[in-house]
Amino acid sequence: MNSYKNPLEERYSSEEMLFNFSHNNKFRTWRKLWIALAEIEKDLGLEITDEQIVELKANAENIDYDKAAEYEKKFRHDVMAHVHTYGDVAPSAKGIIHLGATSAFVGDNTDLIQIRDGLLILKKKLVNVMKNLADFSIQYKDLPTLGFTHFQPAQLTTVGKRATLWLQSLVLDIEELDFFLETLRFRGVKGTTGTAASFLELFNGDYSKVKHLDKELSKRFGFEKVFGVSGQTYDRKIDAKVVALLGNIAQSAHKFTNDLRLLQNLKEVEEPFEKNQIGSSAMAYKRNPMRSERIGALAKYVMSLTTSSAMVASTQWFERTLDDSANKRLTIPQAFLAVDAILLIWNNIMNGIVVYPNRINKHIEEELPFMATEYIIMEEVKAGGDRQEIHEVIRLHSMEASKKVKEEGKENDLIERILNDDTLKLDKSKLKEVLDPKNFIGFAPIQTEEFIANEVQPILDANSELIGLESDLKV
Repeated sequence: MNSYKNPLEERYSSEEMLFNFSHNNKFRTWRKLWIALAEIEKDLGLEITDEQIVELKANAENIDYDKAAEYEKKFRHDVMAHVHTYGDVAPSAKGIIHLGATSAFVGDNTDLIQIRDGLLILKKKLVNVMKNLADFSIQYKDLPTLGFTHFQPAQLTTVGKRATLWLQSLVLDIEELDFFLETLRFRGVKGTTGTAASFLELFNGDYSKVKHLDKELSKRFGFEKVFGVSGQTYDRKIDAKVVALLGNIAQSAHKFTNDLRLLQNLKEVEEPFEKNQIGSSAMAYKRNPMRSERIGALAKYVMSLTTSSAMVASTQWFERTLDDSANKRLTIPQAFLAVDAILLIWNNIMNGIVVYPNRINKHIEEELPFMATEYIIMEEVKAGGDRQEIHEVIRLHSMEASKKVKEEGKENDLIERILNDDTLKLDKSKLKEVLDPKNFIGFAPIQTEEFIANEVQPILDANSELIGLESDLKV
């Protein structure tokens, strides 16, 4: 309790994402890379024995972290510390560990593996958010609600149609995520400055063997594409691009929670509120949108990290500079952990979200008379009235009704005023029929159905094996 603990680990992120960026996963991957490197080099004719390979494999997970820390303190070099630590438990193979490679061989390739696997973890959570939102959209596609422009009451939409706006953002996000995964390249085997000069020596100038080593190693770790050229490191634009992608998902989440927090203030839609949950330590009646606020807080953090990765990518010197290292250690894992938490919370919200139709309808009734004025003017003209004169009559009635609402706190009586105005000639028996909210939602239900069927459902079908997720929160 006397040292700082990262809240992402303690409070928010899933165990699978925490493992992805754990020391165990990182350094085991280093050893897997060293084993694969040795195996392929042996196949290509280097003097590496089966016994050496066997010893490396037998000790692949036998990592003495205390010994590694001692070596790093001595050498001031994390990779060489682990080379020596591995060599201590696999002495026969000590001389061929890391043969021809540079630090970026294990560091960069492991980073790329973690990025890929991290995105796959996020994709599962993202697909489940989309499934939950799609179900919500269809369930409420016909339920009229006030639309808002400038957060002022506007033409009606439906609760389900509004949810498709949140979904549309996620469609763009998952398209970007899939494209990133499809085009992600492995660093592979490139040498100290990207020229593979060390492997030129090892393979006596046989470039075809170096190419084979590069390609074969990448395939073993699930990468079909390999960087054709690099300096010592892979292009740091990869880091900037993936953090930007994570920032885009954070933007989508923040937009959703902003809307939900506003709706919760209106008492139209609420996030889950558990039986024993306390909203306020002082105000016992409160039901605060704490999950949404947590997403907002984490989303702001992720979006801020996009600048950091962009600055790193733009300031790399020539073939290698180390001022990326400390930044990468912080930025990339924490961006992934934060988005992981965001999607976990979002799924949790959707699994218990509450809609209040009566409250929604009450707000409609307060505003709908004003929205019906254009229809009333048109009907009056059809009945033989003068458009400009009628417009003035309706305007005056609207101003008086608005005054009653705003200054006196009374109900909107515009329709009653119009019904009692004998100068107006429209069929007043028809007026109340027209004021059915469903007459003011346009094509919202059809748009919702089409969007889900044409754009969302194909994504869900293509990722059906990912659907189904426990979304309990740590706190």
